[in-house]
Amino acid sequence: MKYSVVVPVYNRPDEVDELLESLCSQTLQDFEVLIVEDGSKKPCKDVCDKYAGILDLHYYYKDNSGPGQSRNYGVEHAKGEYVIILDSDVVLPTSYLANVESAISHQPSGIAAFGGSDASHPSFTPVQKAISYSMTSFFTTGGIRGGKKKLDKFYPRSFNMGIRRDVYLQLGGFSKMRFGEDIDFSYRIVEAGYQPLLFSDAWVWHKRRTDFRKFFRQVYNSGIARINLEKRHPGTMKLVHLLPTVFTVGVIGLILLSAVGRALMHYVDHDQFYWMCFAPWLPILLYSLIILIDSTIQNKSLKVGLLSVPAAFVQLMGYGCGFIEAWWKRCVQGKDEFQAFEKTFYQ
Repeated sequence: MKYSVVVPVYNRPDEVDELLESLCSQTLQDFEVLIVEDGSKKPCKDVCDKYAGILDLHYYYKDNSGPGQSRNYGVEHAKGEYVIILDSDVVLPTSYLANVESAISHQPSGIAAFGGSDASHPSFTPVQKAISYSMTSFFTTGGIRGGKKKLDKFYPRSFNMGIRRDVYLQLGGFSKMRFGEDIDFSYRIVEAGYQPLLFSDAWVWHKRRTDFRKFFRQVYNSGIARINLEKRHPGTMKLVHLLPTVFTVGVIGLILLSAVGRALMHYVDHDQFYWMCFAPWLPILLYSLIILIDSTIQNKSLKVGLLSVPAAFVQLMGYGCGFIEAWWKRCVQGKDEFQAFEKTFYQ
């Protein structure tokens, strides 16, 4: 068997149904699917039973330990030469596995690890499309998640990651980090002498979060993870990883400057501090305009373009706030990653 598709699941039966349905339509059929239920209160076993006679499907239930350990559990039971790690909230185009096979076959020396990008499906809600834009745009993340334009080298993410099973087992799989465990694994793949490749044609539709509150929590945790990743892999933090924090501090500083201007106008000379009220908003408005225009063009929708503006600010400032908190706890207070974030990290 060539491929084992491993999917950790936590309380997402409906999403698993869509993913399994898309796997049924693959033009290449040499694969098995391993669904690992990570202690869900809303299990997806009934959903998996629907596909038992259609797919080579294996369902496992285990106590909750986080996505990384659930992926490791699935790989331990896998039989394929290559393991493909997917998130439960993705849907695959019919040619996904065929494109993976084609890309691997064009590597004469073989390949140890690879990954692909993600995109929004036409059926996604405007909010989901706006969130997808904010996570993939050059103007927000620097394109580091698999875009053609990027400010850092490509590292596979767990929503769409492939690795030879023997290499996976050799490296011990995912660590016990709760957030950023996929980048940690990618770093360890590179440190072991392997170079992950970007398969541009092996992309997935990724639903991500459905509202801005959940999205903020997600990117906040990503900001926390960046500090922990630098602690584990010194020197891996690049300029692009600092930009959300610079953006966050800058926006807060500009808003405070405007507030000070308003206070001075009220209590001192009206005209002298007029510029302080409005000038700080100009760079914020300019950035918002760039996001609005770029997203509107990409998504062919003014509504998605408008929603992409708050999505971009949530993405950057959520990440920046998480980064600042982690920097304070890890770098200033000297706590380890589990002491600093015992409520959000599995031990």
